[in-house]
Amino acid sequence: MPEQTVLVAIDIGTTKVCVLIGEVGARTGGVDVIGIGQAPSDGLRKGVVVDIDRTVQSVATAVDAAERLCGLKVRSAFVGISGSHIGSQNSRGMVAVAGRQHDVTREDTMRAIEAARAVSIPNTREILHVIPRGYVVDGQEGVRDPIGMSAVRLEVETHIVTASSTSVQNLSKCVQRAGVEIDELVLTPLASAEVLLAEEDRELGIALCDVGGDTTDVAIFQDGSISHCATIPMGARSVTSDLGLVLRVTPDVAEELKLKQGTALPLDVDPDEVIQITSIGEEVPRPITRRHVAQIIEARTTELFDHVAREIEAAGATNRLQAGLGLTGGGSLLRGISKAARDQLGMSARVLAPRGLGGLTDAISTPPYAAASGLLTWGARNWTADEVREGARSLDGVGGRIARIVRGLMP
Repeated sequence: MPEQTVLVAIDIGTTKVCVLIGEVGARTGGVDVIGIGQAPSDGLRKGVVVDIDRTVQSVATAVDAAERLCGLKVRSAFVGISGSHIGSQNSRGMVAVAGRQHDVTREDTMRAIEAARAVSIPNTREILHVIPRGYVVDGQEGVRDPIGMSAVRLEVETHIVTASSTSVQNLSKCVQRAGVEIDELVLTPLASAEVLLAEEDRELGIALCDVGGDTTDVAIFQDGSISHCATIPMGARSVTSDLGLVLRVTPDVAEELKLKQGTALPLDVDPDEVIQITSIGEEVPRPITRRHVAQIIEARTTELFDHVAREIEAAGATNRLQAGLGLTGGGSLLRGISKAARDQLGMSARVLAPRGLGGLTDAISTPPYAAASGLLTWGARNWTADEVREGARSLDGVGGRIARIVRGLMP
C-alpha cells in the first residue's frame, strides 16, 4: 500500500453539491483534506433528482473546483444518498458454524449476514447497506465480535437500509455523466455519524438529525449501532418559504431575514424590537416585530420536532436516548434551534460539527460539511487496502501527488 491514498467524497444536497478530496495516511489512517469544491444545487427536490442536466452541471462544477485546488483529477468517489425514498428494517440471520472445531470464522459471520440479507423487498427497491448490530452465539446475546469463539449456532441482528431503484439509478447517472465513477453509495446520516458521534454517544443512545434544505435525515443509534433511519420531508427551506408567504417577501429576503434576524425562540426576543422589511410590490419598507418573525419560524420547527419525536417512538427509543439529540446540517445553524428541540422533546440537544480530520479543516469544520466529511472517513474506515483503485490522478504538469484511492487498481 502506498504511503498515502486519496479518497474523494461527493455530497449532493438540495441546496449545494460539496466535493472533498482527502489523503489517507497508510500508517495512521488519518484523513487530511486537500481539496474542497462546491456549487449551488437546484436539480433535486426532497433529496430526489428532478433535473438530471442541472444536477450533472452542479456536480461537474464542484468537482472541477476541488481538482483545481489540489492538483488532482477525480476518477471515482464515495457518494452520499438520502431522501424520502430511503427505508430501513431490522433483520436476523442464523447459520450453523462450520468446521470441526466449531470456532466461528469470518466466513461464518459473512454467511450469517447474507442470511439476514435475504429479506423480501419489492422489485422497485434495492439494498444499500446491511449493517451488523450484534451477534448471538448459542443463545448468548450481546456479542460484538464472535470470531474465534466456540459455537454451534451463530445469529446476527442487522439493520438493512433500502432505497428506490429509480432514485439510485438517477443519482448514479448524474455522477457518472459528470465523469466520476461511484465507489460506493452511502446513506448520508450513516456517513455523517462517522465524524459527529463518539462511541459513547452510540452506546448511550442518540438521535442524529441532519437538517438539510428540503429534508431532514434522522438516524437513531442504540447499544452502539444504528437501529432506525428515516427522512422527514421538510428542512431549512421550509422555514424560508413560510417567511416568504406570511411576510410577502422574496425568497432571498426571507433567507436573509431567517439568518440575520431569525430565531426559533420567540420568548427570547424583545416584543418591542422592530425591524424593517420591503414586501413584494412595495417600494417603502414597513415595520414588523422581530418576535413575529420568530413566531413564524417556531411554528415550522415545532412541526419538524413533532416528526422527529414520531421517528424516535417508531424506533422504540422513547426515553432511552441518554445522549439526547444531535443536530447538524445547514439548518442546524438557525439561532435557538437546539434549545427549542430540548424544550419540546424533553431531552438534551446540541449542534454537532465534523471532527477528526486534518488538512483544510478550517474551511469545513461547520455542520453543513458533516456529510461530505463523513463520506471521507467512511471510506478510510470501511474499505480495505487490497481493494485499491485509481480514483484520482495527478493533473498534467503536476507531479509528486499520490493518486490512488481505496478499492481496486484501474488498468
